[in-house]
Amino acid sequence: MNSTEKGNWKNLHGTKKVQYIWDYYKLPIFLCLLFLYLVGYFSYRYFTREEVVLYTGLVNVSASEQLTDDLENGFLTHIGAASEKKTVESYTGLYLTDDTSDLNYQYAYASRIKIMASINNQNLDVVFMSKEAFDTFSQSGYLCNLEELLADLDAETMAAIQPYLTSNTVILEDNFEDMLSDESASYQTVTEEYIMGLNVSQQGLFKQAGFTDDVYLGVIGNSPRTDMAIEYIKYLLCSF
Repeated sequence: MNSTEKGNWKNLHGTKKVQYIWDYYKLPIFLCLLFLYLVGYFSYRYFTREEVVLYTGLVNVSASEQLTDDLENGFLTHIGAASEKKTVESYTGLYLTDDTSDLNYQYAYASRIKIMASINNQNLDVVFMSKEAFDTFSQSGYLCNLEELLADLDAETMAAIQPYLTSNTVILEDNFEDMLSDESASYQTVTEEYIMGLNVSQQGLFKQAGFTDDVYLGVIGNSPRTDMAIEYIKYLLCSF
């Protein structure tokens, strides 16, 4: 402060001093408070954030509150991570159909976009699917070869899983774009068939939940958490 400001300051009392400080120093005060807020916010996020050990998605499949808890917290307990800052993140309410007359077709389109974005960002590892959704994922080439993925399992575990392994077909090439310009062209495809799914509705958690329709598990081909996906499969089918 210069001499004039010091004189003005001495003549102020009570709330006038507060007002004087605010009038002259509100920008530094605001910047200081903003800095403290950001430090506090990011410190809180850093010390409270949870590590996602697995991303799962339920497509055309609805899970009860109990089943959801078993699929998430039950697995964390199984791997000994229930008390740690770890979580299983689940995408629920996803719906796929190719039936344009379906009342939920527009919702299915939005689900498809979300699924593709999650796969591209490597934020989807394991999916639970109806038969229709299983066919869609398979044809699109999203699912890995489960026989290759599970090849290193011990003989006892593999024997328990083997009856539920399910093959499906991936479309490697087709002439769909050619058909758009040539109506006389017939649809032709190049396909490959291999084990892409695991019918989890016949044993373990999903059987206990009382599912009458088949539910298929698949592992996304570009998942960076395949080791955890294998552990998840063992938990689902071999722990009950």
